[in-house]
Amino acid sequence: MPAIISGIAEPIIALSDTHFAGHIGPHDLAAVGIGSSFFLLVLWVLAQTRSAVLAVVARYYGEGRLDDVRDLVPIATWMNVGLGLLFYAVTVPFAGHIFALYNPDPIVLEKAVDFFRLRAIGFPIALSVFAMTGAFRGIQNMRWSMWISVIGASVNLALNPILIFGWGPIHAMGINGSAIASVIAQSCMCVVAVYVMLTRTPFSLFPTGLYHSELLPLLRNSGNLFARTIALNACYFFGNRFASGFGVAYIGAHSIAMQIWLFSAFFIDGYAAAGSVIAGRLNGERDWTQLHRVSWQVVRVTVFIAAGLSVLYIVGHSHIGSWFTHDPEVLGLFNSVFWMVILTQPINAVAFAWDGIYKGIAASAALRNALIVATFGVFIPTVYICASFGWKLHGVWLAFLLWMIMRAVWLTIAFERKFSPMRHRS
Repeated sequence: MPAIISGIAEPIIALSDTHFAGHIGPHDLAAVGIGSSFFLLVLWVLAQTRSAVLAVVARYYGEGRLDDVRDLVPIATWMNVGLGLLFYAVTVPFAGHIFALYNPDPIVLEKAVDFFRLRAIGFPIALSVFAMTGAFRGIQNMRWSMWISVIGASVNLALNPILIFGWGPIHAMGINGSAIASVIAQSCMCVVAVYVMLTRTPFSLFPTGLYHSELLPLLRNSGNLFARTIALNACYFFGNRFASGFGVAYIGAHSIAMQIWLFSAFFIDGYAAAGSVIAGRLNGERDWTQLHRVSWQVVRVTVFIAAGLSVLYIVGHSHIGSWFTHDPEVLGLFNSVFWMVILTQPINAVAFAWDGIYKGIAASAALRNALIVATFGVFIPTVYICASFGWKLHGVWLAFLLWMIMRAVWLTIAFERKFSPMRHRS
């Protein structure tokens, strides 16, 4: 449960932004959908150092040599801060050109650029938090990450209505207020993470040197995860681009569906993250039998969790869309594809479970290969073919469904080939 709660902070922030934007108007909803999606996509690419740090720290924890990586965590933290500043400097000046690739309405484009320029301030802040919480998870503690996430989500939920709609001396800022609320929430998370690291762990904020023997393997593992996440982001980009091209109502409906899909993904991935912590320790202990058993247990439980989410979505199907918008056209389009979002949940669970296990044992090359094949061999051809048939949003979500099936099958086969008990007995 701490792993699940800590994993859904960012999507809860994004859901909150989408909820309030939807009650301003369809253009604001579309702008926040595009801006938040791009922010999260870049953040996912850069945040893969968290999984890399987790894998290294968990392995050393399992080997009983935690003091040997005391310097690696602050090195990774400051490396993430630098990476966040770099991408802020690269993306913000070209935000107009970047969002023009989504083919949005001119009003949506202008609002999305203004929103992102504020939201992007959170890049270095969020990335530093990811590095620190990766170390916390590596030493088998998920509670600290949970409380950090709860604080961030609570601050965001409290500030969003105040800054968006105004209150007392605070003037209404619209969706730009939502972006500012998100940055403040991430800053609070960072302060708490630094406090926990300095008072509850053997790690410090500053390393004694700038080199560590595990730094190059960590960068190599991060590089594979970067490549994996770039392939993943290509799917989200094409999905948003096609939806934007269909019209403002379509991108609004797609944004709502995608935010719910992402919330489910992070919710499921939270349990998988707990599995990655245990898998990393078992990898350090070289206990392959337990690693195989625990990994399949993680898969089974994530499927059960996803099935529970599917039931909740089915029960609340007629009310979920209206929580985000009252525009009848957007609601109609959303309701027409929401069943496909529900259908993906158990399939997603299998892929996300293996994602967590593979990250925990630092098998990033397999994750990279699976995403590249699924993205360029399945998703992109499918979305173009469906568009040629005029299937619009149904085609986009069919592409997501087939994409997730490919990922789940590929990773399952690869795991059994390497870790099945029959193989190790032979």
